[in-house]
Amino acid sequence: MSSLEAWSNTRELMQQTHIIGRMIGFKDLTPLHHEWIKEIALGDDDYTLQAHRGSYKSSSLAVAIALIMILYPKRNIIFLRKTDNDVAEMMGMVSKILRSKIIIDLANIVHDLKKSQTVLKIASENQESISTNLWKSPMGAPQLRGKGIKSSITGSHAWYVITDDICNLEDRISRSERERTKLQYDELQNIRNRGGRIINLGTPWHKEDVFSKMPNINRYDCYHTGLITPEKLQELRNSMTPSLFAANYELKHIANEDALFKTPPQFFNDPELLRDGISHVDAAYSGKDSTAFTCGRYRDGIIYLYGRIWRKHVEDVMDTIIYEADRLMCWPLYNENNGDKGFVNKEFRLRNKWSKEYRESQNKYVKISSHLKKWWPNIRFLEGTDPEYISEIMDYTEDAEHDDAPDSAACVCRILGKYRRPEEEKKEEN
Repeated sequence: MSSLEAWSNTRELMQQTHIIGRMIGFKDLTPLHHEWIKEIALGDDDYTLQAHRGSYKSSSLAVAIALIMILYPKRNIIFLRKTDNDVAEMMGMVSKILRSKIIIDLANIVHDLKKSQTVLKIASENQESISTNLWKSPMGAPQLRGKGIKSSITGSHAWYVITDDICNLEDRISRSERERTKLQYDELQNIRNRGGRIINLGTPWHKEDVFSKMPNINRYDCYHTGLITPEKLQELRNSMTPSLFAANYELKHIANEDALFKTPPQFFNDPELLRDGISHVDAAYSGKDSTAFTCGRYRDGIIYLYGRIWRKHVEDVMDTIIYEADRLMCWPLYNENNGDKGFVNKEFRLRNKWSKEYRESQNKYVKISSHLKKWWPNIRFLEGTDPEYISEIMDYTEDAEHDDAPDSAACVCRILGKYRRPEEEKKEEN
C-alpha cells in the first residue's frame, strides 16, 4: 500500500503537513507546526516567525523547504543563516526529507510522474546547494542554495529568500554586529524576485536587532506553544541569566536596573595585543557553576581581554585552556586554591605549564565592582570571545546566580591593576 493511500487526496495531506515530518522522523511536530509549515510553503506574503528555543522551528522549516521544492519546482530558494558553517545542517535535513518515501510519493501525485516512468530524485547536491530532477534552470543556478548572511550574495536572485537565525547572541552584545546584520538584511530586497517572498525565522536578542526591520511578525513564546513542561522551563530558567531566558524563551527584552555594566562592551580584532599577557581560570567542579577562562594584557592604558566559558568540570577543559593560553601566549595561569586545595595548580604543573595559585580573600561583588567596573571604559574584548562570557558580565548584579565570567575578568583586572589608568596619570602630571 502506498504511504499516501491513508489520504483521499493531496489537499487533505496539505492540511496535515506536520504528519509528513512525523513520518520522516521529526516525532515532535504537532498541529502548531503544521500552521508554520503551511504559512512558509503556501503563504503569499512576507512572513516572520519568532519562536522560542527548542520549538522545532528549524525542523518545520526543513519540511516546508522540501514541500516548496516539489510543489513549485520552477521557483528557486536562497536560504541564509548566520555563517556558512551553519548552513550544512539544514541542507542535510532537506536532503533527508527529499529522499523519504512520503515526499517521493507526493511528488509522483502532484506531477503525475508515473506517466513519464520517473520518480523524484536529487539531481545534484553539496553542503551549499540541492537540486531535484524537477528543477530546470536556464541559468544553471541550483534549486536550493544555502549561504551565510555574511557571504557575498550580490547578483543572486530567488523567488524565496529564507533567513533562519541570522540574529544570535553576538547581536545581543555587539552594536556593530547588530548594525552589520541589518545592513546585510537590507540587501535581501535586491535578491528577491518580483512577486517573490522573504521569510524569516529566529529568536530576538535585542530591541534594536534585525527583527526591528522584519515585517508580519508572528510570536510564539514558551508559555503558549505547550512544547516545554513547567519543570523543564524551571530547569532552563535556573541554568542561565534572567535576560538570556527572557530573550530565548519569553521572546522579550528585559533591562536589569541593578546591572553593574550599563554601557556595551568594546572589541578589537588583533590577537597580538594579548601576547605576553596573563591568564586566569575560575574553576567549576559541580552544580550550576561554569569554568570561566580569561586572558588579559595591559597596553597603553587599555586592558585587552579574551574570555571562554564552559558549563563543565574544569578537568574536562584543561586541554582547551592550555591550547588557548599557548595560542595567545598568556602565561602564567592564575587560579585560586580556596575550594580545591591546590588541585588545579597541581594539574597544570603536571602538564609542565606555568601556573600560579593564590588564596582569595576579597568579597566577589566588591572585587567585580571595584576592579572590573573601574576598568570597564578601558577594556576591549577580542573578537571571538564567547558571547555567553560577555553576556554573563552584562547581566551581572550583586544577586546574580551566574558570576563566573565577571569574577575571572575582575581577577585579571586586579592582577593588571598595578598599572595606572591614563586619566590618573594626567591628574598627577597636572
